[in-house]
Amino acid sequence: MAAKRIYELAKQYKLSSNAMLAILRELNFEPKSHMSVASDDMIAAIQSKFAEQKQAAKKEMEHQEQIKAAVQKKTNVGNVKIADGKSPIAGLVRKIEKKQRKKDRRKRKARKAVDKVEVAKSFKTTMAGLSGVKGKKKYRRTPQSERGEFVEESNVLEVNEFISVAELARLIDVKPAEIISKLFGMGMMATINQRLDMDTIEMVASEYGLEVSKMAEVGEYAREEEKEEQLVTRAPVVTVMGHVDHGKTSLLDFVRETSVVAGEAGAITQHIGAYEVEYNGDRIAFVDTPGHEAFTAMRARGTQITDIVVLVVAADDGVRPQTIEAIDHARAADVPIIVAINKIDKPSANPENVRGQLAKLNLAPEEWGGKTIMVEVSAKVGTAVDKLLEMILLQAEMMDLKADPTIRAQGVVVDAKLEKGMGPVVTVLIQKGTCKIGDSVVAGTFSGRIRTITNDRDQRLTTIGPSTPARITGLNGVPQAGDSFIAVQSDQEAKEICVKRGQIKREQDARRTLGRMSLDRVFDRIKEGQIKELRLIIKADVDGSVEVLSDTLGKIATEEVKTNIIHSAVGSVSESDVLLAAASDAVIIGFNISIDVRARDVAKNEKVDIRLYDVIYEAEKDVKQALEGMLSPEVSEKFVGLAEVRDLFKIPKVGIVAGCYIKEGRFNRKDKVRLTRDGKVIFSGNLLSLKRFKEDAREVKEGFECGIGLENFNDVKVGDLIEAFEIVETARTLS
Repeated sequence: MAAKRIYELAKQYKLSSNAMLAILRELNFEPKSHMSVASDDMIAAIQSKFAEQKQAAKKEMEHQEQIKAAVQKKTNVGNVKIADGKSPIAGLVRKIEKKQRKKDRRKRKARKAVDKVEVAKSFKTTMAGLSGVKGKKKYRRTPQSERGEFVEESNVLEVNEFISVAELARLIDVKPAEIISKLFGMGMMATINQRLDMDTIEMVASEYGLEVSKMAEVGEYAREEEKEEQLVTRAPVVTVMGHVDHGKTSLLDFVRETSVVAGEAGAITQHIGAYEVEYNGDRIAFVDTPGHEAFTAMRARGTQITDIVVLVVAADDGVRPQTIEAIDHARAADVPIIVAINKIDKPSANPENVRGQLAKLNLAPEEWGGKTIMVEVSAKVGTAVDKLLEMILLQAEMMDLKADPTIRAQGVVVDAKLEKGMGPVVTVLIQKGTCKIGDSVVAGTFSGRIRTITNDRDQRLTTIGPSTPARITGLNGVPQAGDSFIAVQSDQEAKEICVKRGQIKREQDARRTLGRMSLDRVFDRIKEGQIKELRLIIKADVDGSVEVLSDTLGKIATEEVKTNIIHSAVGSVSESDVLLAAASDAVIIGFNISIDVRARDVAKNEKVDIRLYDVIYEAEKDVKQALEGMLSPEVSEKFVGLAEVRDLFKIPKVGIVAGCYIKEGRFNRKDKVRLTRDGKVIFSGNLLSLKRFKEDAREVKEGFECGIGLENFNDVKVGDLIEAFEIVETARTLS
């Protein structure tokens, strides 16, 4: 008889796996996970605990029955009726119900008052947000004494990027001309309608002693917050990934054909990008993407919709380059992986070999003491596909996925296109809330009112809830995959959000330069504190070159920054590599390979840096130089000259000028100086003036006299020594 696992034990007692794990820990057991084998001691302890609880519940019921019988005997009202035809117990019940009704009325009254305040607050927020800029003074109250006095500590401006000079002036409560003057002082010519990037806004705000906080995406205020008490369990969203010809499509086809409602197996439309299936009464949403390219393209746009990744590996072929690539993409997205070892019906199948290969990639199977769920399946004949679905649902149960279906819909665009006679058709996946026909919605920079909703079987729907994919029509344009999808209160609000988003997008496109990571910009990025590691993707012509490059480049590091190779493989640079680099802010290093035409176009659009080499030394040299550029230079002082103060001259409107004799070296107008008196440093700073007789001098050499003025310092005495020095910055190297 096969050993019973903890999740099976939980099913037996009609508990969740999490609850069973908690009970076992209370009983001083330490199971690793829900997939751990339940020992005989565990089973015996659970049986004993539930038997005790059952006995205790039985005793409590008997006790309650005894109390009830005693009360009836004492009052003798079991069948006695009083004058009005009602028993004393009934009167007591009426009093309790009356009190409860009063309590409910008070609650409803209080709730109405709160709702009224919330509506007013929401209206103000909406109107402020629609202007594209929201000024908000934030105070942190600091108690000054026990009497409870408070002081204002800081002001924070919440703004959108690319607001105009006029909007910023209105926010700070100054005239636009004053902002333009400040910008001119910073070396920037600006007009009243010119739009400013976030760095410029922060610089201007700092001039007024204000801090800047970037507002969330335009329209974020329209999103409703989930209510804790309304949360319900939602279906998991699953993406199937793996190498070509390992059976991804076959597995998906088998799942679709066997899991749809009876009689509709052949009616599934293949053009939709997402669909749902049902297994044992539970739903699973599948995102049907053309591989990890689309999976990562959505992540590159800041969208994460996948809860679980199913990695398909052929039992007769083992781990292949695209398998490794899929693992890297899933790990970069921090998504749990379930492995489906497919094609076990083939004579050449070797599942244990696959497990060994995956273990080397840090995907250790649970049978070997690891944490990765692996299921042997055959998509062709359907062997153990039901077990795979069960494992997906079990993993989802452990993740405790929840959503609030009572709020307005929020989701993600999975796919979108123009269809003849229908206009823009958008495949969306709802993540929170509920969407219905007639709702005003915003998707990316487009808006509209929903006309139709259809599921993956072309059935017309009126509403869709969390973790539900569907196709909708009614938008005035075609959004991009990965764009946010939200339902708003009115058409007017939707249009104003789209106008503002379009404005910001145009500004970003106009200003977009080399925004991604490149070896040339590494030093600037580290100075700004934006990166702590240089991420690399390595592609080469043969596996040996991949290993050598990975070892060579992976060992290059500094104290502040190190290299991190997030993906390495054999073959040319593909679109998938570029999308992974864009999503992870990485640089692509290629050795003796070419770049796909499509990948070249995507790299140009996404501003991804691709470096091709035919000599490993050159790749190592470039990466080393980039990392060395990140090192802070060593700062030292270099002695230049020494002068003695022999006389003092008071010059009107200038101050004290010291008449000096250059005893050693020379003095230059740009030098830093240090004044010492009796061996102590009195002043350190810059030269204000350097003169020979009455004329300004650029440099005075040893043996000559000169006049020296010190910047913002007049306490000079005869006999003081003035030392000139230079600040020298020496570049550090890895060696």
